[in-house]
Amino acid sequence: MFTPNTLEDQQEMLAAAGVSSVRELLSQIPQNLLYPALDLPKALTEQELSSHLHQLAAKNKPLKNFIGAGMYEHFIPSAVNALSSRGEFLTAYTPYQAEASQGTLQTIYEFQSCICALFDMDVATASHYDGATALAESVLACMRVNGRKEVLIPAALHPHYKEVLKTYLRHFEGVQLCEIPFGADGALDMNAFKEKLSDKTSCFVLANPNFFGSLEDAQAVSALVHGAGALLVALVNPISLSVVQTAGSYGADFAVAEGQPLGNAVNFGGPGLGIMTAKKAYMRQLPGRIVGIAKDHDGKRAFVLTLQAREQHIRREKASSNICSNEALCALNAVIYLTLLGPKGLKEAALLNLERAHQLAELIAAVPGFKVKFTAPFFNEFVVECPVPAQTVVDKLAQKGIGAGYALGKDFKGMENCLLVCATETKTPEDLKAYADALRGI
Repeated sequence: MFTPNTLEDQQEMLAAAGVSSVRELLSQIPQNLLYPALDLPKALTEQELSSHLHQLAAKNKPLKNFIGAGMYEHFIPSAVNALSSRGEFLTAYTPYQAEASQGTLQTIYEFQSCICALFDMDVATASHYDGATALAESVLACMRVNGRKEVLIPAALHPHYKEVLKTYLRHFEGVQLCEIPFGADGALDMNAFKEKLSDKTSCFVLANPNFFGSLEDAQAVSALVHGAGALLVALVNPISLSVVQTAGSYGADFAVAEGQPLGNAVNFGGPGLGIMTAKKAYMRQLPGRIVGIAKDHDGKRAFVLTLQAREQHIRREKASSNICSNEALCALNAVIYLTLLGPKGLKEAALLNLERAHQLAELIAAVPGFKVKFTAPFFNEFVVECPVPAQTVVDKLAQKGIGAGYALGKDFKGMENCLLVCATETKTPEDLKAYADALRGI
């Protein structure tokens, strides 16, 4: 065990503080709080502790995971973590001092470049906490641009994203957050959307795919939104963008995403990677940081923080956000992942997601009592209507080593028998068959 201060060091510091002991130094703290009796087991050696942890880990029951709902299990090439865990990255210096952190700034710049290419957007920030906060920041940016106070969101938006939006907006005077219902096909109810859209609407959040995995008619939605003088915020799955329309192709003003699928493990739900992009016209409304290229004194290429719309850097009343941290290490994983796969590899991965999900949907539909609920095209997840409560299916399949999906009844009224099921490229045809066979035993 490493003890940083010797007894002589401690006595010297105590004497400088004018006390004779640590107990005297802490005398103002009530004694019952200072040294409480703790019922702890005896200390273990490193070898004993390692053995104990392995025994605890062995109790975990591995599940074949078919749960999506915002965090997705994808194959991550071993090179991703091998490179991002190098000391140059893990111990990299803060990007504020460009002369000491060129490597960090370059990786962030490359991340921004990859994301702009993938999303077909003009500019991307250096990343945010997660997809939900990136979405909320985009909505705030829209309200700053046009001064309107009505925000429209789809009912089929991720429920956690809805809660984050409500938290961000609740202290803004006069702001209205309105939900647009989904239709029988699982996509946006276009008639209800047309009725609600008006000259009071600041922006509409287009989730594409939505929480149910359904793909929307993005071109039609974009035309309606811009026809009303409002702005469009696209919330997308980044893996899908090599096989479905990019946010830029249908004129999104802002486009955001949870970047976890890009080379980052699920890790029990975090950390996430908030991706935020925009048209060039709205670049100065973006919160956080943007890294750019300049030339140093000798005319050599240098990377610098170009725009920083944070209250640490500019006057607070002019700051677009008080976000003080990005997700640079997760962003590094993402840029390594995208570079390793390249456009062709990413498209192959996306097509495998599409194929596996549709194969599983067909297998489930063949099980008596189960059916795919919606008819809209979907990407890598879909909703299954069950003959029993969805939570019952989750519990039963967990006993067979299968994570069946996400029970929707807790978030969507009237969908207690509905299960959100996901299949990515990590699932084999044998895995899909085993899932369908497990349903037959319920």
